[in-house]
Amino acid sequence: MINDNVENIQKLQNAINESNYIVFFGGAGVSTESGIPDFRSQDGLYNQKYKYPPEEIVSHTFLVHKTEDFYEFYKDKMLAPDAKPNAAHYKLAELEAAGKLKAVITQNIDGLHQAAGSKEVLELHGSVLRNFCTKCGKTFSSTEEDVNAGIKYILASEGIPRCDNVVDGKECGGLVRPDVVLYEEGLDSNVISRAIMHISKADMLIIGGTSLVVYPAASFVNYFNGKHLAVLNMASTGRDSQADIVIHDKIGQVLSQITVE
Repeated sequence: MINDNVENIQKLQNAINESNYIVFFGGAGVSTESGIPDFRSQDGLYNQKYKYPPEEIVSHTFLVHKTEDFYEFYKDKMLAPDAKPNAAHYKLAELEAAGKLKAVITQNIDGLHQAAGSKEVLELHGSVLRNFCTKCGKTFSSTEEDVNAGIKYILASEGIPRCDNVVDGKECGGLVRPDVVLYEEGLDSNVISRAIMHISKADMLIIGGTSLVVYPAASFVNYFNGKHLAVLNMASTGRDSQADIVIHDKIGQVLSQITVE
């Protein structure tokens, strides 16, 4: 396996060197090396025991009907204000700065790609860093002084987070929710169109840290018609057989071995 990885990492390096429009499509496995748990691995959130199945908790219906239980899980398991970008995030940002990588398309909601310096980041499922009042629309999001300002507002609230905005002399009190896409909710059409545009123009697509089982996001890779398809993931995916480069290893460890010309 070690020899196979060495050979495949060299193939990955060669493909990156000859490509000029690289797009990265990533999932939860990109952030596990930052200490953020994924969902479907053996130790992932979906394999842990809760009062309700996690798939049910992170749904629109659950947010509406069992709001307090939603936020108990959300605060405990979905927020990681102390998490820092890892080698994968930094290498992707380096590739973008060099003009090689044109976009990061992520299913993650942690904001770590931007924290590492990536600029063109398309967040298919939103971000925990952005929060808003469902009643008056006030935003509780990152500031120049504190990227985690919105997260801290949520964590500081007792039970259900409520809006502190004053409207007509009265405190709003509306529900403050994260700008994330829950089950039963649709993806942002503008983000979708931009993601498909980038993938369709790419000469290299790197799929990393995702099992490719969450739809419709996983279907976007169908728009790739470029030369090199690389899959970097701990477990096998449904795209392995179509890829010319497949590496089953931690993505940060793999990308840290790539040099940017």
